[in-house]
Amino acid sequence: MTTDICLPRVSPDDAAVTLVKWHVDVGSRVAPGDVIAEIESDKAIVELEAEESGVITEIRVPEGSDDVHADQVLAVLDASAADSAAPAQATTEGHPSDAGGAAPADDARAPDLVESATEATEPGTPRAGNGGDPGASTLATRMARQAGVSLDSLSGSGADGRILADDVRAAAGLAPRVRSAHPPQPLPVDGDTAFHGGFEPEFDIQTPDNMRRIIAERLAESKRRAPHFYMSLDCRADALLSLRKTLKEGGAEISLNDLILKVTAVTLKRVPALNAAWSDAGIRHFRSVDLAVAVAIEGGLITPVIREADRKRLVQIAAEMRDLVTRARAGQLSREEYSGGTFTVSNMGMYGIDRFTAVINPPQAAILAVAAVGERPVVENGAVVTANMMTCSLSVDHRVTDGVAGAEFLQTFKRLAEDPRLLLL
Repeated sequence: MTTDICLPRVSPDDAAVTLVKWHVDVGSRVAPGDVIAEIESDKAIVELEAEESGVITEIRVPEGSDDVHADQVLAVLDASAADSAAPAQATTEGHPSDAGGAAPADDARAPDLVESATEATEPGTPRAGNGGDPGASTLATRMARQAGVSLDSLSGSGADGRILADDVRAAAGLAPRVRSAHPPQPLPVDGDTAFHGGFEPEFDIQTPDNMRRIIAERLAESKRRAPHFYMSLDCRADALLSLRKTLKEGGAEISLNDLILKVTAVTLKRVPALNAAWSDAGIRHFRSVDLAVAVAIEGGLITPVIREADRKRLVQIAAEMRDLVTRARAGQLSREEYSGGTFTVSNMGMYGIDRFTAVINPPQAAILAVAAVGERPVVENGAVVTANMMTCSLSVDHRVTDGVAGAEFLQTFKRLAEDPRLLLL
C-alpha cells in the first residue's frame, strides 16, 4: 500500500514555501518520527517527519523547489515494505559482511539514515538534538517546549510508544496534521480565507463594476511591468496663491489646480523626456502635451484629457477642466475624451493629504502626485518664517528615463510654481 507524503500547512497564509533539503532518497527506509526533509517558510525552517514506516519509492519535489504549497505531494511511501525492511535492517546492524554474507542493497545508504531508523524504533533512547527527552522526536520535543506541554504526560502513538508531533498537537488542542492519499484539490475558499489561515471573519461581497475591474487590471499591470522609481520635492505655493487671488479679483474663474496643470504642461514642454511612453517598438516621445487629470467619480477614477495643454492659455485650461469634470461625474464623457493622455496629474490637495505617490497610468512614462498646500516653517535669509508649501511627488517608469530627467522635471516645476511670471517666457 502506498501513501502520499504531503506538505502540511506550515504558513498561516498558505504562502509558498521552499523544500530546502531531503534527508532520504528513493529506496530509503523510514520509521515514524524520522526527519525526512527540511521545509523553509517565511518564518522558520521546519522539519518534516515520517508518520509511518515504509520505503520511499518516489520523490516528486526536488531540493531547492521554492513554490511548494500545503497538501502538495512531496514523496510516495510504500508502507507494505515496512515488514520486509526489518530483517534487512537487522542484517545491516549485524554487519553480515563480517560473516562473509552479502550486504543488502540498502547498506549503501548514508549511515545517519540507518541510525535514524533504528533510533525511531527504540523507545527510551534520546534522539540527538532533542534536549535529552527519551522516546520523542526532535519536532515533537520542540513543539512541546513551545506549547508548554510536558512530554512525561504524553503517551506516544508512534512505534513502541514513541511520541510524535501529532501527539503534542493533540495535547495542545491543535488540529492534527492532515495527510492525503490523493493529489491536492483546490481549497473551496477565496484568497482572503487562506490569508486568515482558514478562519474568515464575517464579510459582505461587493461585485466590482466594469470600471473598477479595468482600473484594477490596468494599475496592477502597471506595477508588474513598469519599474517605478519615486522622487519628491517641496514647492512654495505663495506665488501661485497670490496669482489666483489676483485673477479671481479680475473676474477669472481660476483654481489652484488649474495653475498646477498649466505649470505641469509648460514643464513637460521644457523637459520632454517625461512626455513619453514605453512600447515594444521603442520609446515614444510625444509632440504635444496631452495632459490627463485624475478625477474621482462614483465607483472609481477617470482621467479626462486636456489636449495640447502646452499650447493653451490658462483660462482655456480652466474652462475645459470644469467642463470635463462636470461631464465625467455625470458619466457623459466619450472614450476619446479620457484616452490617449501623455502624462497624468493626480491632485489630492483638496483632501488634506500631506504627501503621496501615485501609480503610473499605463503606458505613460510618469505621473505627478500633488499634495495639499499648508503652512510650514521654512528658513529664509537665516530666519525661520512660515510659508505655504506643497509636496509634489513624481513616479517614473525607469525603462523610459532615469533619475536625472526626473530631477530636472521637478526642479523646473518648482521654479515655475514659485515664480509663475516665468510661464510667460
